[in-house]
Amino acid sequence: MSMFRAKKLDLGCYVNIRNIRDHTKRKVYAANEPERQALRFIIRNTALPQRVRAQAQLQLSQMHCYTRFTQIKNRCIMGGKGRGVFSDFRMGRYQFRLNALAGKIPGVRKASW
Repeated sequence: MSMFRAKKLDLGCYVNIRNIRDHTKRKVYAANEPERQALRFIIRNTALPQRVRAQAQLQLSQMHCYTRFTQIKNRCIMGGKGRGVFSDFRMGRYQFRLNALAGKIPGVRKASW
């Protein structure tokens, strides 16, 4: 994992090892996604020879696990929690509540009717 980690991280909030790992996974996934899509296209193309398709399958299986989409998890950018995260704000329920009540999230108000 440290082989993918950047020397200077562009994280905006609190630094947590879970957040650093998630940030690294997202960067690696974004960098390798075109290559993975090309390999998947080759594998699914039945017009190509079987040998070429098998080589593409081997290359795809040897890629690092961080290049897969399933490795990415929505985490709270404040505390690193993995559950109860609002994907629009990338915050956990509790952090969202605290920041909304403090007026730090633009366009969000406490409902009253």
